[in-house]
Amino acid sequence: IAQYTVGHLDRVETAEEAAAAAGVELEVRLGREASWVDGDSTRLVQVIGNLLGNASKFTRRGDRVLVELVGGEAAVLLRIADTGVGIAEEAVEHLFEPFWQAPQTIERSRGGLGLGLAMVKGLIERLGGSVSVASEGRGRGTTFTIRLPRIEAPRAGGRAGTRARVRPCRVLVIEDSDDAADTLREVLAACGHEVSVARDGSTALELARRLRPEVVLCDLGLPGLDGYGVARLLRAERQLHGTRLIALTGYAAADDVQRAFAAGFDEHVAKPATPERLEEVIAAQLAAARI
Repeated sequence: IAQYTVGHLDRVETAEEAAAAAGVELEVRLGREASWVDGDSTRLVQVIGNLLGNASKFTRRGDRVLVELVGGEAAVLLRIADTGVGIAEEAVEHLFEPFWQAPQTIERSRGGLGLGLAMVKGLIERLGGSVSVASEGRGRGTTFTIRLPRIEAPRAGGRAGTRARVRPCRVLVIEDSDDAADTLREVLAACGHEVSVARDGSTALELARRLRPEVVLCDLGLPGLDGYGVARLLRAERQLHGTRLIALTGYAAADDVQRAFAAGFDEHVAKPATPERLEEVIAAQLAAARI
């Protein structure tokens, strides 16, 4: 159970500092009464951080970002609204699709949205909520609204049921896409894992030898040494025999899956993978490692 208040969260405090440095006004409005939802505070902080990060990317000096929490009888609403560059009408419906990015204009050249918003959607939906976006068009700002079911405050000294979580472990992510790698790092760290990232196969091998990860999530389409080669070389390392290898890739044809297992992967997961799916697979691999 997490008390869904925003003012004390580190992500908001960090965003306030970044906004001030960028000349952007950040305003936080909280309801007078505490609002409770059934969720994981770490994940909620991650979602807020992701949306604030997007707001900061697409605002300009002199713009304004509002974080507003509204507690209703049945639901808690969190709105993050900015007066920045906005979103074209034709792009709004695609915004939560994994790997989709809006056409790059000069004002949006600071980076795409990548996997981040798809992961936000997955995290919120897993908590029984929803997330939506609205914009009146380019140059007219954007508003993200998160809706979560409201619950009664837990009794003093009592605990409501908590959601099952995967045992934290050391995870090495091997992914050459900056957006995908950064999002995976955030999602897995929010689950409590100790996460390292490599952008190519050679770097991944060096990190694996030094860190001895319990789980490796590896893309197959890497530059230079591809994921199949990485798996074969990792399997040749005696000290890494207990490491579980998961191929996380867009290559999902039957031949790709067969090649992945032949190279030494323990599991093949097609992109995009929801946070729930990632947790499920990692949990299964950790359990298999103990058999």
